[in-house]
Amino acid sequence: MESATGSSHRTELAATLHRLRSTLARIKAELELAEVDGTVPPSDRLLAGLDEAFALLSAVETASQAATRVLVVDDDGRLAEITARGLRRLGYEAESSTSLRTLGPGEVLVFDLGLLPGLDAAARHSVRAARPIVVTGATDPGSHALASSVDASDYLVKPIELEELAEAIKRRTAEA
Repeated sequence: MESATGSSHRTELAATLHRLRSTLARIKAELELAEVDGTVPPSDRLLAGLDEAFALLSAVETASQAATRVLVVDDDGRLAEITARGLRRLGYEAESSTSLRTLGPGEVLVFDLGLLPGLDAAARHSVRAARPIVVTGATDPGSHALASSVDASDYLVKPIELEELAEAIKRRTAEA
């Protein structure tokens, strides 16, 4: 049920929820008709419908629990790990690092702007392609321009609040 883009993932999830709702409505209607008619409902169809409903519920649970992957890159490894740990508590699949690595499909980059000047052209290109969420202690116009130069999706000033970062991650994944 997991897909490469967030919007098709949401579309698949909505379609599965619709099928689950339809299956449960069919079972309910069958039971209500049997009650009105004073008959015994066909247990084989009811059991098959319940099996289908449970399978759909399992698919919905799996899809809704699919965690967004996040890479937190900061020159302060301790701070990166604290941030990643907080994100994991919020349900994200977060990893911390003091250096940039190749990102997986759909992975969100939370990037300390202070690392940017030390990157080579290829690494800068990777950061730009990721449309990172920039975190920094700097609020000057030059830092804002630097964040814009890597097409940052958000600019958060340290110390960041986890809820604020989670909202930025949601906005970033909604773009995909």
